[in-house]
Amino acid sequence: MSGEPPSEPLLLHEDAFYEFFVPYRHPKSQSDIWGGMGLKTFGEDFQLVRSLDDNYLWTVVDSGCNADQWITSGIHHVNRVCYLVTEKPHNGLMIDFLAPHNLRSLTPLGLKRQLRKLEKTMAHLGG
Repeated sequence: MSGEPPSEPLLLHEDAFYEFFVPYRHPKSQSDIWGGMGLKTFGEDFQLVRSLDDNYLWTVVDSGCNADQWITSGIHHVNRVCYLVTEKPHNGLMIDFLAPHNLRSLTPLGLKRQLRKLEKTMAHLGG
């Protein structure tokens, strides 16, 4: 297999995002959205986003068809809710994490399976 990312995004649950990529509240954040970790899409927060390494940035977007939201790698502008910064880079991987409106979580086994899939994909990319 080549070191290029897949052409279709990997679709996982937000529990795997939190466990694997470890989002955090940036010390210069001016907002208290998305559990205190989100950066606003305008003003000083957006200027901060533009100054950070895109490899550690994620965009929370509205699904457009229901109340669910998605966490997607990189900086996006359409339907954006906020931006997130993580401890681990996404290395350009096209990946989306479902943040369900009804707040369902994965079972421990389901989380383990998704993390294994994510670890294999990241290892394939060299990340």
